[in-house]
Parts: sequence; structure tokens; C-alpha cells
Amino acid sequence: MSPPEYVTRLPPGSAVSATMLVTAIESRSFGEGKDCIVLTLSDRGGRIDSAPFWPARQPLLAQIGRGAVVTLTGQVRSYRGRRQLEIARIAPLTDADPVAYLPSAGDPAPRWARLDGWRAGIRAPRLAAVVSLFYDDAEFRHRYGQCPASTAGHHASVGGLLQHTCEVATIGQVVAAASGADQDLVLAGALLHDIGKLESYRWDTGFEMTDAGALLGHVALGLLMLGRRVGERAPPCTGTELLLLQHLIGSHHGRLEFGATAPPMTLEAEVLHYADDASAKTSSMVEALASPEHFAEHEPLSTRSIWQVDHRRIFRGRGEWGEPSVPADERG
Repeated sequence: MSPPEYVTRLPPGSAVSATMLVTAIESRSFGEGKDCIVLTLSDRGGRIDSAPFWPARQPLLAQIGRGAVVTLTGQVRSYRGRRQLEIARIAPLTDADPVAYLPSAGDPAPRWARLDGWRAGIRAPRLAAVVSLFYDDAEFRHRYGQCPASTAGHHASVGGLLQHTCEVATIGQVVAAASGADQDLVLAGALLHDIGKLESYRWDTGFEMTDAGALLGHVALGLLMLGRRVGERAPPCTGTELLLLQHLIGSHHGRLEFGATAPPMTLEAEVLHYADDASAKTSSMVEALASPEHFAEHEPLSTRSIWQVDHRRIFRGRGEWGEPSVPADERG
């Protein structure tokens, strides 16, 4: 029996007996009565599609719906270079929490401790006050600690947004220090740039876009959220200071065609944009390198170009680099 958290990482030929979440059900038609149903299944390790359920086997799915937690047995197989889960038996499991079977970024506590330590070091009182409007709110923290950073791209996991935020803050503060940018302002931008994702995504039975996310996008929603919070009480900052924070949120995608409301026009906005981009793209590379479906067995070069990394092929080979050098004062 394979541990549930690893089913979606298993290579072809692996037997499976596990509990998983049905995150999508797709009907496919090939004409002449050749209709099939394909399930997308999720566990803590990721996602995998089922092999097609042709009409003779579709009664097995009579009690299975999207968002159902199921127990199943089967085998991971490869079809045209892609892994799929051939399911022998499947049954719904009642009273199970679907979120427990979604990909997860792990324990959020160490990330919260790191983030709160950085917040405590913000020296500008009005800047700290604006950030605290969100990060001192218990409901915000609960939802932020669960929210994915995307529905299918970088950091697409429970807690992925918090992981992404910590990465952006780490990168941004280092670059800010090297470039002479305002480190506190870059940190505040890192903490606020993606708050709109709380209203853009839902993650109760899978990672999905909300209506607001589809119609407005997380950048616009973040700007609206910041405006509402600041307007709920006596303004904690000046109008110009609020505008600088809004610019960080609005410009962090870099270009209008990528969803920015304006290109970065301050040093801090430029730093934040590239910190955000670095976190997102390295996460996508990590995910692509870890997925067995991209590689033939024991081969270091991917078998195809991969959409998560801008349709490039990737390489997972490693060098030996020889034995560690012996310091000069220790040589005989």
C-alpha cells in the first residue's frame, strides 16, 4: 500500500491502494458511442488523471461526484508518455475533510514565525500599522495560511500563498539591501502584493477561481481590499504613502499584458516585481523537476517541453564535482 501523500508521484507500474480527492470529472466524446469519463484525483503530493472509464465501467462512478473523498485501488500506468491511474475499485468515503487531500505546502507555523519576526522589525510606524490591518486579523491569518498561490501553476497547494509570500519577502529584502531600496517598504509590498488571492480563489474541494477572481483578478481585488481596510478607520498613513503601497500591489506583475495596472515606477516596485517573478518561476521549476511524468525512466532530460516553465525542456542531471578541496594549511 502506497502512502497517500505519494500516490501522485509514483512511477508507472506502481500498485496503489489509497484515499484521494476527486477534484474534477470530465466527460469526453470520441463519436460513435465512444464516450468516456476521466477523473482528476488529488492527494498531498499533487494531481493525476484516471485512465478513461468507458461505458461498461461507468456504473462504478454512480456515487462519485466532484469534491468526493474516495478510497481506491489500482495501478499507475503510462499512456503516450503520460502517467494515469487505472482504477480497479473506487468508493466514496463519508465524513472526510477534502482539504486534507489537496497538495500541501506543509506546516505553516515556521513560516508565520519568520514572517512575524520580519514584521516586528519594520521601523516606520505608519507602514507597520497598515500591514497590521491585515496581519493582526485572526480570520485573515487563518485563510491566508491555507490559500494557494495559484489554482494550477506556482505554489498550487494548501498554504502555497504563505510559502510564496515568505520567498518573495526573503528575495526582496536581500535585493533591497544590495540596491539601496527601502527594505521596510519592499517587505510591506511582499506581504500585501497577493492579498487579493483570498478573494480570487476557493479551496474547499479543490483549487478554483471565484467569480470575483475571474471577473476582476487578484491584483484589482488586492487594491480594493487595501482601500477598504484603510478606509474603515482613521487613516494610518498619508495619501501619498497609501498610493505607494497601492502601486506595489498594482505593478507587481511587471507589465500590463501580464495583469499589472501599471509597470513598476519606483525602485521598491521594481525589486518586488522581480522577487515575485523569481519565487514563482523557481517554484514552477521545482515542481516540473519533481514530476515523474516529464521524464523517461532514469533519463535526465525531459521527454517534452513543459508549460509550467514557458514550454521549455528541463534537465535533472547532476555533477559529482569531485572530492572536497583540502585547505592549504592542512596539506602535507
